[in-house]
Amino acid sequence: MKNISILGSTGSIGTNALEIIRELKNEFNVIALTANSNYKFLAKQIKEFKPKYVAIGTEEGYKFLKNEFNNIEIFYGKEGLKEIGKLNETDIILTAVSGAIGLEATIEAIKKEKRIALANKETMVAGGDYINSLLKKYKAEIIPVDSEHSALFQSLLAGKDKEVKNLVLTGSGGTFRGKTIEFLKNVELEDALKHPNWSMGKKITIDSSTLINKGLEVIEAHQLFNIDYDKIKVVIHPQSIIHSMVEFVDNSIVAQMGVPDMKIPIQYAFSYPERLENKIIDRLDFMKYSNLTFEEVDNKVFRGIELAFFAGKIGKSMPIVFNAANEMAVELFLNNKIKFLDIYKIIENEMNNHKTINIDNLNVILEVDREIRDKIRREYL
Repeated sequence: MKNISILGSTGSIGTNALEIIRELKNEFNVIALTANSNYKFLAKQIKEFKPKYVAIGTEEGYKFLKNEFNNIEIFYGKEGLKEIGKLNETDIILTAVSGAIGLEATIEAIKKEKRIALANKETMVAGGDYINSLLKKYKAEIIPVDSEHSALFQSLLAGKDKEVKNLVLTGSGGTFRGKTIEFLKNVELEDALKHPNWSMGKKITIDSSTLINKGLEVIEAHQLFNIDYDKIKVVIHPQSIIHSMVEFVDNSIVAQMGVPDMKIPIQYAFSYPERLENKIIDRLDFMKYSNLTFEEVDNKVFRGIELAFFAGKIGKSMPIVFNAANEMAVELFLNNKIKFLDIYKIIENEMNNHKTINIDNLNVILEVDREIRDKIRREYL
């Protein structure tokens, strides 16, 4: 029986994880749950899964939960996430919060030498160099949960590091695949939130629409697998059946396939190196997907990937800027403060004006992140 803590239990990744735990209750046990503001949904999860620890991001939620549950320990705010990261009882911590907020809790879990089931791209994008330095010091492990990085993780098992020629990240192309710049100038928020294949939170759905999501994955792949940027490729695969591939030096390609269901990579991160049968996960019916297609990325229209390569190759503090500027730009778009294409402009402007610095501790990461966010707030809010 493995004890699991879930950061972000009310989001799409968190609820999928709880479905797995519900089905495989003899394998996994919930020790801690966290949410940002959806405290009523969190309360329902607490009643069902009976965790020992809970963290909530709002004062209103904290007061409600303290009044409702007097037999569990309840933490509040950003510090609450860190406290969950420190728990000795945890075997696996799933980081399913959106944005850089999960970074500190992940660091605490690494210091406690836990397994981190990583569903938070920003952790490795903003803090990859520092995280990797900690992984050399502590006996923790990161198992990726993103479908693309889980696919790469699984495919890499087919060969040795020196035999890898390229990592090939696949992407659906997002909501606006095939559209022109002229079309994107006037898209509405509700249009951008209609992803063709995946059911995800608002932030990650917008990231998928801009292909920033795929750019974040490029930087994350570099950090997770220690692969040069020149060996990371991106192709559009609209059906989202091949989740990513590894090309080896003998030109053979190993791919991981499956229906677009996040329960597959979540469960694998929980059970690795074993595989567990789970009847609630759908099987891939090849007859329903007899036509798998691939396209080149249109970098002139969707600039997210090229901006990420730029940030990643420069390195140092630049990926932090890329991530923070994107998070703020998406927030502005979600609140109807900017147009869709302004997301790229904000990111590019912040990177062009940033003087990179070395990253050797958490405080530097948080300070750069804070400076970029404050600068954008002053300009747009």
